[in-house]
Amino acid sequence: MDMPTSNSSTVVMMVPWLHFAGGDSLIFKSWHLSSNGAIAGACIGLFLFALFERWVNAMRGVLDGYWRKRALALMAGPPSEVPCHDSSSDSISEPSKTPTVSDGVEEVTARPVPSQPSAIRARRSPRTIPPFIPSHDVPRGVLFALQALLYYALMLAVMTFQAAFIISIIVGLMIGEVLFGRYAGGAKSHFSH
Repeated sequence: MDMPTSNSSTVVMMVPWLHFAGGDSLIFKSWHLSSNGAIAGACIGLFLFALFERWVNAMRGVLDGYWRKRALALMAGPPSEVPCHDSSSDSISEPSKTPTVSDGVEEVTARPVPSQPSAIRARRSPRTIPPFIPSHDVPRGVLFALQALLYYALMLAVMTFQAAFIISIIVGLMIGEVLFGRYAGGAKSHFSH
């Protein structure tokens, strides 16, 4: 059984080993790099792209710190004028004995029980997870999605096995980390997992 061959379709095989030769497509089929100048331009672009990824990671870390401070301030709320716990509420269950004598019978008046929400609030442990704040969490999600897009684009470039692309990306990530890494204290890097 012979298979008919067609000249209209060309199968491009990926070279599955590290190489410096041209002929690879970078991310899109139409970005077919065959000349040395095109490969050099792609390497410069990938270097800048890797720098940009580290900058986005740093800005995400800066914004995470800002959002954390704002969330803590919101959770603390305005300072209350009445303390949650005072020394007079230690014996809530014991009635206050203020004897009053009328007709030889001693009357005992009970101290009022504090309202239920403040009693519960006094027994709760402090909140450890900030509340959902749309103005913080939606931009955080958008930044994470942008960072994931950058990761996958860099991954596709690495998957070409073009050694010049890989070297450019690694050098770009290294220099980007040197320049912007100290700002990204709060953000977790994808490469550290």
